[in-house]
Amino acid sequence: MPTHSLAALPIRRLTLHDRIACADLSEDRGWPREEHKWGFLLSAGTGYGIDSPEGGLVAACVVTEYGPQDRPDLSAIGMVLVAERHARQGVGRRLMRHLLSVLSPTPLTLYATPNGRPLYEELGFKVTGRAEMLRGRFTPDGSDGPEARITTRAATAEDLTGILRLDEEVFGTDRTPLITRLPAFADQLRVAEDNGRIIGYAAAWPNMDTHVVGPLIAQDSETAKALLASLAARTDRPLRTDIDARHEDLLSWAKERGLEYCASNSVMTYGIAELPGDWTRRFAPLTVAAG
Repeated sequence: MPTHSLAALPIRRLTLHDRIACADLSEDRGWPREEHKWGFLLSAGTGYGIDSPEGGLVAACVVTEYGPQDRPDLSAIGMVLVAERHARQGVGRRLMRHLLSVLSPTPLTLYATPNGRPLYEELGFKVTGRAEMLRGRFTPDGSDGPEARITTRAATAEDLTGILRLDEEVFGTDRTPLITRLPAFADQLRVAEDNGRIIGYAAAWPNMDTHVVGPLIAQDSETAKALLASLAARTDRPLRTDIDARHEDLLSWAKERGLEYCASNSVMTYGIAELPGDWTRRFAPLTVAAG
């Protein structure tokens, strides 16, 4: 398809019915299909895409908005993909410019790969942080580890209010539409307690042959370790997670227990100098596609 005709193709809203087409696009670019994640993102957020006259999608992305419905505090952009046959023809830039237009004046954030970062910087995004992706089989550290000292348990329906309260406090904005979908999306959802008070929570959700740990919210590094270890003890799959690089203690601990570094993504923002909330208690996102 000639470059000039790509610019004439309309950008439309995606729906849950586009999940398979989005997974096909992921596969086309060498990413995992991740149909489970696409379904979650298209339910909790808003997808944007460009249809190819040949069938399938030329490009796609997902936006997840946080805060009041009529006036979001923050929008997270993720899963920005362009079909291989249309790469390097300005399609990604056009899609991103469209998002900047329709989402204005809401502040934006995204996780950028090294390949995507130059485009985002050209559009005005600034690097404000970094996350390390770890993957591997977790090996527990014995009976004297943090999981033995800190109480964790499976979350119940009665915990949801406390989880939402903690999440908003740590993330700096209301993420109710995202977090309330976690029990159905994740295979595990666990909380850490101190005298009956929730001091952290974490989920493990299925993604191809792994369990992704995220979100991981905790009052301190020891609590984060206990939650991660408790999730690992209840799966036979390898784990994957994206840990804020400032949490050096957790990163070192996780690597000592079998999780290996496999990639690094830049955390970028547009319209704000840094993300809201308390980064010291925000250890890993639910997914880099939604912040």
